[in-house]
Amino acid sequence: MQSSNVINYDYTIAKYFAIATIVFGIIGMSVGVLIAFQMAFPELNNLAGEYGTFGRLRPLHTDAVAFGFTLSGIWATWYYVGQRVLKVSLAESPFLMFMAKLHFWLYIVGVAAVVVSLLMGITTSKEYAEFEWPIDIAIVLVWVIWGIGLFGLIGIRREKTLYISIWYYIAAFLGVAMLYLFNNMEVPTYFVAGMGKWYHSVSMYAGSNDAMVQWWYGHNAVAFVFTVPIIAMIYYFLPKESGQPVFSYKLSLLSFWGLMFVYLWAGGHHLLYSTVPDWVQTMGSLFSIILILPSWGSAINMLLTMKGEWGQIKENPLIKFYVLASTFYMLSTIEGPIQAIKSVNALAHFTDWIPGHVHDGTLGWVGFMIIGALFHMAPRMYKREIYSKKLIEIQFWIQTTGIVFYFTSMWIAGITQGMMWRATDQYGNLAYSFIDTVTVLHPYYTLRAVGGALYLLGVFMWAYNMYKTMTASKAIEFEPQNASPMAA
Repeated sequence: MQSSNVINYDYTIAKYFAIATIVFGIIGMSVGVLIAFQMAFPELNNLAGEYGTFGRLRPLHTDAVAFGFTLSGIWATWYYVGQRVLKVSLAESPFLMFMAKLHFWLYIVGVAAVVVSLLMGITTSKEYAEFEWPIDIAIVLVWVIWGIGLFGLIGIRREKTLYISIWYYIAAFLGVAMLYLFNNMEVPTYFVAGMGKWYHSVSMYAGSNDAMVQWWYGHNAVAFVFTVPIIAMIYYFLPKESGQPVFSYKLSLLSFWGLMFVYLWAGGHHLLYSTVPDWVQTMGSLFSIILILPSWGSAINMLLTMKGEWGQIKENPLIKFYVLASTFYMLSTIEGPIQAIKSVNALAHFTDWIPGHVHDGTLGWVGFMIIGALFHMAPRMYKREIYSKKLIEIQFWIQTTGIVFYFTSMWIAGITQGMMWRATDQYGNLAYSFIDTVTVLHPYYTLRAVGGALYLLGVFMWAYNMYKTMTASKAIEFEPQNASPMAA
């Protein structure tokens, strides 16, 4: 065992996942920009035959961003943050190091299988759960391996107190494990009924039961992939980068338990005005409103952490990413509950306001936090200063502009859609045909695609800055305590 005074953290796996985060971010968001332009210019669906159509590419985009970019970012930060707050190096345990490497490479194999199967049109058609049973088994195996590494590192820690970030990583592991197993219960048709392809399956649930389980999973996939582990990141990276202690540790715990209890019951708001029981719909709406409290508790806690130090926003572009990420989190977690109110949902459901809500969260909250986290990690992992501060500043403003273009265009498009769909003439007939709404929305679809392209440009700038940081920037002799060193 190493001396507790000098711990040489091993960032090998963190580096692997950091590179995967960048690669999957570029792939997933490039596909997203393409399908956004396909919505505005349908002839772009003909670029690559069946493999280039919106129907094939949309699940590829969703899963590449959710389970490629985001999960890789979560795991990159876990293998960095976990060692540092637990005060133990991964290298101290050959078994945990082996499991970490197995985690990464099995994950990469799983991602390759997902890409091929989705492009081939092999899908269960369930949102965020499109993979057939062989891939599901591989995903469960990857998750179990991470869990062994997670609890194994906790088990050999020197720091006895578990920092709040660790609580959130544990919650992400347990939450996704439970959700994924129950929602992906499926029956392989070939082996049970002797029909269909060997990899084909049907859900164990049917009808309304299937819908309720799917959106219990679907909404909480957002909770335990896009929310909980991202909160784990900001509770570590904002205080470390700013040199400020967390404003209130009690508030962090209160928000944690509030989030754990409330989020799990909000999924019913995806099924308003459907055939599921009315009490399920009402419970989904009610818990969505209550969800504002723990969500804003975490975000306000982070913003108050900067109390008296707001000048750092001007000097340090990474603080800009963290603060605006918290702000977008607040925006997204007030917008979602508003959309879950039954009267509002009657207007909003199935409209483009919904992807507008999703993307101000994923691009502003999730994207900015992962980008900012990897920038903070880079000097400490590679022992080099960040290549260009100016490039980060430009990236920040380009991506912020892109996000604003995206969600404002979708807000306007969605509300316009909802109003046109329900408009009637003096005789009570529908005033507009479906194609009338499509024609009206074309400018907003174009603006959405431009906003996505700007965000993607920022991702390429991030990738370039990270690559130059890894390979060519000035070496640093001592690890920075707080603000990350960066060349002008």
